[in-house]
Amino acid sequence: MKKVIVVLAAIVLMAGSAYASQWNFYGSARVSTFWSDTDTISGADGDTQYSEGLQTNSRIGANVKVSDELIGRFEYGTGVNVRLLYGEWDFGAGKLLVGQDYAPLTWLWSNQVYGDDNDLLRHGAVYSHRHPQIRLTFGDFKIAFIDPQKDVDGFGAESQTIIPAIEVAYTLDLDVVKLDFGAGYSTFEATDTVVGDDDDVDSYVLAFGARFDMAGFFMKGDVYYGQNAGNLIWINVDGTQAADGGFAEFDATGKLLDNECIGFMLVAGYKINDMFTVEAGYGFTQTELDDNDDNEAAAYYINTTINLAPGVFVVPEVGYFDGKENGESEVFYYGMKWQINF
Repeated sequence: MKKVIVVLAAIVLMAGSAYASQWNFYGSARVSTFWSDTDTISGADGDTQYSEGLQTNSRIGANVKVSDELIGRFEYGTGVNVRLLYGEWDFGAGKLLVGQDYAPLTWLWSNQVYGDDNDLLRHGAVYSHRHPQIRLTFGDFKIAFIDPQKDVDGFGAESQTIIPAIEVAYTLDLDVVKLDFGAGYSTFEATDTVVGDDDDVDSYVLAFGARFDMAGFFMKGDVYYGQNAGNLIWINVDGTQAADGGFAEFDATGKLLDNECIGFMLVAGYKINDMFTVEAGYGFTQTELDDNDDNEAAAYYINTTINLAPGVFVVPEVGYFDGKENGESEVFYYGMKWQINF
């Protein structure tokens, strides 16, 4: 009898909690259909390939409101991976977030759809991705403490981490124009596998962005500079979609080479009416290992978002990825993304 009472009490408590919270579920189903022609620069020509598939950033989730001071959110992607899972408490002077969310250095301004909504994320955009974090928000200023990414190329291995990575961002809203400022820093100690010496790998990035929107016309752009910035934001310099650039490197003698990183992106478009929006974008990245040769890449695209019904739209797009150096990739593509939000 006691067990029955305990179970009934637990059910009542759960029901009461669910009733007190407001759960707003949502989902987004996305399918890409594209033709792509991948070549090796100064190498053999590739064949045109058609691909169709459920995008990895399709999702289902919910926004949860417990009270005016306490909210939460979860979001799952394909393969049952956790995209978002956090709670946020408004304590009056600011907000405290605990969980996995987009880090402050995440400026999602491009609508490039090829590559599961590539969004120029590796080619000039400022994109730190989703991380477990402890974050404080004070108005338009955010600061987050994150477990640092610890990647080094060449003859090295991770050794020791002492402090978390720190990211900050601030938005100055001037109505028609918004100015964004961001910075990040992380450090860890790595050991080279040649002579066994320890070296501090310091990573930082400084970023500035601007957004303009008036009478249907919009323009957005950013520029960043950093050292070993691949440990903070996504960078690619070989014309592919891998976020594998911008890291420090141990050479064959065990010397640590820091990687200087530069990137920028610019998108512009016009909302013709509620059905059609056109957009074009360009992104560029460049890295340099301690005065060695530069390595760079660029991406271009133009697309049109066509709204068929509320939450139902398609985005035809044509674009090009350019690795620029011999032996790297160049990809010309065209096709369409299909999306229904529910």
